Amino acid sequence: MDVPRILVAGVRGGSGKTLISLGIAAAWRKQGRRVAPFKKGPDYIDAAWLSMAAGQPCRNLDLFLMSPDAAFRSFVGKSAKADVAVIEGNRGLYDGLDAQGSYSTAELAKMLQSPVVLAVDCTKVTRTVAAIVFGCQQLDPQVPLVGVVLNQAASPRHAAVLREAVEDTCGLPVVGVIPRIREHLFPERHLGLVPPEEHGQLSAAIEQAAAVAEEHIDLKAVWELARKAPALELGARPVVDAGTKPEVARIGVFRDAAFQFYYRENLEALAFQGARLIEISPIHDSELPQVDALYIGGGFPETLAPGLAENKPFLKSLRSSIEDGLPVYAECGGTVYLGEKLEYEGKEYSMVGALPVVFAFRRKPQGHGYTMLETVEENPFYKVGEALRGHEFHYTYMESSSKELTFAFRVGRGHGFDGDRDGLVHRNVLACYTHIHALGTDSWAPSLVRAAARYAETPR
Repeated sequence: MDVPRILVAGVRGGSGKTLISLGIAAAWRKQGRRVAPFKKGPDYIDAAWLSMAAGQPCRNLDLFLMSPDAAFRSFVGKSAKADVAVIEGNRGLYDGLDAQGSYSTAELAKMLQSPVVLAVDCTKVTRTVAAIVFGCQQLDPQVPLVGVVLNQAASPRHAAVLREAVEDTCGLPVVGVIPRIREHLFPERHLGLVPPEEHGQLSAAIEQAAAVAEEHIDLKAVWELARKAPALELGARPVVDAGTKPEVARIGVFRDAAFQFYYRENLEALAFQGARLIEISPIHDSELPQVDALYIGGGFPETLAPGLAENKPFLKSLRSSIEDGLPVYAECGGTVYLGEKLEYEGKEYSMVGALPVVFAFRRKPQGHGYTMLETVEENPFYKVGEALRGHEFHYTYMESSSKELTFAFRVGRGHGFDGDRDGLVHRNVLACYTHIHALGTDSWAPSLVRAAARYAETPR
């Protein structure tokens, strides 16, 4: 498998790698190249922007959430028909789960043998940038670091000093110098970038990113670096497209500005198992359509709370279906939506009321990072004793409950609902703060589709 590829890494979060990745992908797309976008790490928003820039679905690669074999097969399978793959790293190049950098962007780069371009924020520094780049070179010489993009250069003179320091000290080409850009092309809030669904000027933002790359990055040089990526040996890891199974059930998926955090692979896994996916908007739809199960992902129910709370017919319809036994798998924002109320910025909003819990929002994250769970109680989707790996990033928390609660999971790593438990169980509902990835949790999609098929066959 011989597809050109480039991985854009940073020395820390916020170093500019998202703008650079988006710009390169969008600029190459304008040139007529088929770009396969990938995002390293558990991230929905950057992945959504990369999908917009490349015009192709972005896939997530994470060596904690999935096995190396699963990540490798996904990369090879989804980039095979592309002209080039653009991979955006996460956090700093060597940042991982522990002091050894386990599961880091560097480890992914080595596994995929992908050339790495390092993005460095140059605010208020000159030759120190060369020391940073040199350190990244020396920490692990097996990481194929091939070029540098200097970000936030203050002036042409600053840029010239930076370029000379890096190229003379490190022997790496500087393939781009991006000046300070006063206009925020991609504004941020509490979970990172504002998602495409709420941005308001999608085409303009992507076009601006492409313009930044075209003006300030040597795209020809980056292309030549990408072409130098060695062919990947499939060995005993063949990539097989097995098609999909016959349709057995209808699974509703909440998709609108309030709920948008879904891995593409999760939706594909449900379809592969025989689910017909029905997109639903709890903001705009007047009632729940006929479905056999629901998958409610994360998102921003707090910022869209007024619209969610005002759609009382939909709330009533969903609550009634849940009480009738509809299987529901909810993650993070979806969990909050199923509660009784949500308190946000001094106001209280009524939610579905299927879970006897009041949720509230704080300015600091209540759970952030990878999670490890053990299934300890009966629930609709996982077997007792099953271990799960996932991630969480939430500012909401369980403020109170009117009843005694049953939780499916014991938290080994992470926070969940209260630092010890996650996975609130009510009838056929499992509501979690943890997000899982279907490529790392093989049982998830089959169990949800089976639950939906059983419900479809139940006389009502």
